[in-house]
Amino acid sequence: MSMHDSLITTKFDGTSTAWDVVEGLDLSNLPTIVTGASSGIGVETARALVGAGAEVTLAVRNISAGSAVADNIVRSTGNDCVRVVSLDLADSASIASFLDRWNGPLHLLINNAGIIPSTLLRTPEGWELQFATNYLGHFALSCGLHDALAKGARAQGDARIVSLSSGGHMRSPVVFDDIQFERRDYDPQVAYAQSKTADSLFVVEATRQWKADGIVANAVNPGGVASGLQRDFTQKQRDYLAEAQAAGVFVYKTAEQGAATTLVAAVSHEFSQTGGHYLSDCNEAPTVPNDSDLFANGNAVKEWAIDPSTARRLWMVSLSLLDQPVQ
Repeated sequence: MSMHDSLITTKFDGTSTAWDVVEGLDLSNLPTIVTGASSGIGVETARALVGAGAEVTLAVRNISAGSAVADNIVRSTGNDCVRVVSLDLADSASIASFLDRWNGPLHLLINNAGIIPSTLLRTPEGWELQFATNYLGHFALSCGLHDALAKGARAQGDARIVSLSSGGHMRSPVVFDDIQFERRDYDPQVAYAQSKTADSLFVVEATRQWKADGIVANAVNPGGVASGLQRDFTQKQRDYLAEAQAAGVFVYKTAEQGAATTLVAAVSHEFSQTGGHYLSDCNEAPTVPNDSDLFANGNAVKEWAIDPSTARRLWMVSLSLLDQPVQ
């Protein structure tokens, strides 16, 4: 189904920056979490939110890197409402510890962290590391913070989750009969694509389940941003990226521009009460069929990434993997 006719639009576009989106907004004391906020898009997302007055927790694997970022944000914004807390999304004990330490309401959860290793790596549970980090860890975190988000919604009128997806989702659906690459050949870009499709599907079911609690979730494609995410790329991965860029799939953005779409989903009034959407270049993206060519539709979303029945299936599989009761 195409949704071209009813897409949600804003006054922002692919050239807008995070600062453009928060300009004039007063987010004073709104409790916010940004995962993966020690580099790239996450830093600029956090900086803009702190600049607008939000109370931001940087949830990071590397505390020293996160602390340096926090210091830099305080210096650049003049606001000191930022703290750093340890979180490794591939480590279930780390997630549990983070959840135990969170007190009070939460207004905004930005699931920004992501990795693309160049080889097949697994968690102690045997989960493929990209699926575990980019998607499943964020799923566990979000479910664990549900009550805090519901409190935030009661206090502020709404609470939001932003899930970082990618135009790369077009390369793969969630392959339910071999999510963990136990039988198929491992391609890091395909694994990344699967995890980013999962990140998009999450917002569809999360909104369905939690909208009555005042919580909505939306997925964003930040666009092409050169960041630490590509640090471990093989030559084959670099060649693919160069081919995609040459084909016009994306134009490289600054980190501030990459963070803009996240901020639109996080703070713009157009998305305050509605979820399950996939945004690109600061606006809701058109839906294209699953056989569409990535190189011709880099800013669109494939049906497999927003299909409600697939989203429901992934939710159930995720609960099962985490040994949580089915909801």
